[in-house]
Amino acid sequence: MGITEQEKIAFKAIGNNEKEAIELVYKENYGLIQHFVVYNNGTEDDARDIFQEAMMVLYEKSKQPDFELTCQIKTYLYSVCRRLWLKKLQHARRIEMQIENFDNIVPVEEDLEDHEKLTKQYLIMRTAMGKIGEPCKSLIEAFYVHHKNMQEIAGFFGYTNADNAKNQKYKCLVRLKKLFFAQYKNQ
Repeated sequence: MGITEQEKIAFKAIGNNEKEAIELVYKENYGLIQHFVVYNNGTEDDARDIFQEAMMVLYEKSKQPDFELTCQIKTYLYSVCRRLWLKKLQHARRIEMQIENFDNIVPVEEDLEDHEKLTKQYLIMRTAMGKIGEPCKSLIEAFYVHHKNMQEIAGFFGYTNADNAKNQKYKCLVRLKKLFFAQYKNQ
């Protein structure tokens, strides 16, 4: 069964981080995933973790303008969760299995690879931010996280004007970039 207009609206709402849409998707789909994971050698905690990760994949996809959901949200989430869980089982070597019978499963391998790549990059960036030191860390967070303008940043950090704050932000970004790519190459 294809995607309905209502599901397209729900998918877009997830991308806009609308709490009601996210809660509805959770309510309508979590039970199925929990049953699948528990039935296949998992715990309820495993099911929660897998479902959370799948919701993150769904959210990331909903933010991409060129991604078009071609199946029901339920089918997509199930496919992602199934793939994540089988991968985890294989990785943990709890059971030996061949992944087969994917006739009714949506191909989501690329989506999961994108998600893993983003997660890895996020962790590298978080480490780089931890190493950058002050005032760079606070300055970058003020601009990119708290969306402060250069005038506000200049006042808060004691720079004489917005241009000086902008120059300092640029220098901090250069340092952050060096730290990030130094770690990225070591991965």
